[in-house]
Amino acid sequence: MDYPQYNPQTDNAPLSDDELNALDDLLQELPADEAMNIEAMDGYLTALLVGPGDLSQRPSADWLPAVWGGDGEGNAPFPSNKQRKRATLLVLRHLQSVAIELRDKGEAWQPIFSVAEVDDRDLVDAEVWCIGFLQAVALDPEGWGALFDDAEIGAALVPIALLGGDEEDLSPEDAQRLGDLDVRDQLSRAVLDAVVLLYRRKFPA
Repeated sequence: MDYPQYNPQTDNAPLSDDELNALDDLLQELPADEAMNIEAMDGYLTALLVGPGDLSQRPSADWLPAVWGGDGEGNAPFPSNKQRKRATLLVLRHLQSVAIELRDKGEAWQPIFSVAEVDDRDLVDAEVWCIGFLQAVALDPEGWGALFDDAEIGAALVPIALLGGDEEDLSPEDAQRLGDLDVRDQLSRAVLDAVVLLYRRKFPA
């Protein structure tokens, strides 16, 4: 399957809230158990941008179909080629908007995290986002391994690994910590610092 290549120079408008919701609905309606929702997709695309290598030089077919759970025969999992093309363009536009936000906003960049109001406080939970992020990590274990081995980056990536990793791999202590909503909120907010650090290492000013 041929897909358009990611071009960081493309002048695409960011997706509107309505377009993000439409893309989320489109992905969730697909008959594919592994299709991402909008949070996981945002984490996945962010990792592709800030991780090792030049995404614009990687064939889109190597990473794009994972967003909708992989390609099947014909148009599957999409009911039509028109919907496949629409999803492709929306994902590429969102990818570009994430890249622009990271470049222009730095710490003010806003990922798509779940937020719950508890006792008049907004508590952030980035678990689904981190699961998507780690799906991108799994595409290049050697390249990401070098980043995890870096003392500063490896420490910064711990919150992502804790929130998005396999629960069976957690120590009893970490599993207990993650049961605390305040701890999850703190870890989730630390994810932003990790991403900004990765971006600045990859794209120094």
